[in-house]
Amino acid sequence: MDQTIRFCTTADGVRLAYAVSGDGPPLVMSATWLTHLEHQWHSLAWRPWLDAFTREFEVLRHDSRGCGLSDRNVGDLSFETWVSDLECVVEAAGFRRFAIVGTCWGGPIAVEYAVRHPERVSHLVLYGTYARGKMRRTDTPAEAKRGTVLGDLTRLGWGQENHAFVQIWSSLFQPGGTPEHSRSWCDQMPAATSAETAIRLFQIAAHTDVRDVAPQVRCPALVVHSERDMIAPMEEGRLLASLLPDSRFVQLDSDNHMLLADEPAWQRLVVEVRRFLAEPSNEVVTCRKSLSLDELTPRERTVLEAIAQGLNNPEIAQLLRLSEKTVRNHITRIFDKIRVKHRYQAIVMAREAGLGGAASPPVAAEAGHLSRAPDAVPTPRQDIGLNTTAFARPITSARRAPATPARRSR
Repeated sequence: MDQTIRFCTTADGVRLAYAVSGDGPPLVMSATWLTHLEHQWHSLAWRPWLDAFTREFEVLRHDSRGCGLSDRNVGDLSFETWVSDLECVVEAAGFRRFAIVGTCWGGPIAVEYAVRHPERVSHLVLYGTYARGKMRRTDTPAEAKRGTVLGDLTRLGWGQENHAFVQIWSSLFQPGGTPEHSRSWCDQMPAATSAETAIRLFQIAAHTDVRDVAPQVRCPALVVHSERDMIAPMEEGRLLASLLPDSRFVQLDSDNHMLLADEPAWQRLVVEVRRFLAEPSNEVVTCRKSLSLDELTPRERTVLEAIAQGLNNPEIAQLLRLSEKTVRNHITRIFDKIRVKHRYQAIVMAREAGLGGAASPPVAAEAGHLSRAPDAVPTPRQDIGLNTTAFARPITSARRAPATPARRSR
């Protein structure tokens, strides 16, 4: 299958690799553990997914920071950067409205993105995933202990084919797999990232919790889970499905976290996903308290307008000629008044109230306080492609290069 790899740069300067392949309606796959855009085509775990989806969709994937072809040596690894990296990649690829597929820990990332960008996500497919990571499952302490053991094994046996770690890991992900499946996992490990980064990513995922966010998802969701999944227990999939306003739950008869291409459960998964994505998208209407701006001062409303337009704290401070500490103080008071805890919640509520949209005027400082025009604020993300000095041409796999560019409007 054809694939073109490009690069974009995040607001904090991290270079991310992303790929577009296939033809059809746009489909985004959120990044998960052990990603490598090229190696996944050779992986016995991932090749069935890529073959199935790229036959019918134009698929956007990316390597998460620290993995694959993206920058490896990065300091800021967090759930927040995972979500913002997905935002960066979607913008760079020019995708406008699309379905998202989230597997394993890519599921919480997809949920978070869908809440922050309800106007973009038409359908949400969540496979083998959860609302809370292993360390958040206080009602199942054995899960947390297993997570600690897996972290220790990762540190000791990363990429060593004959190490017991590889056998344990592959038996958890694909207990029904062959020795070839085990070797495929072993090959993918060092290709994807280092043991140190893998452990950091594993720990972040273990502390992920989107239980408070999931009820805010507006699009229809399909939650699919293997009955005897040992990586993400089926009870976690059921919990996630119960939190989503418009969801259906499909239970598969399988032991495998990553399904095998020749088992009946895989064919059922493909059929269920294909049927779900073919349905029209009817956005869920949530009963949300409308945002009242009456309690905000003019300055607080200006700051909230800037937040709704997607500006970060340094950009707001520079635009309004305030210190970042003053901006943070304004934001704290704003959040108290509109009763939100997180920035994305403020963005959603502000945009629903008419702030930050196309019809809303750009943020401007009060007279005497504008250091530069609003449109001079630098764009934080940049699609640099691969036709740069360092890279003479786009990276294409051995498969035929596509006739159309990866970046297009939708």
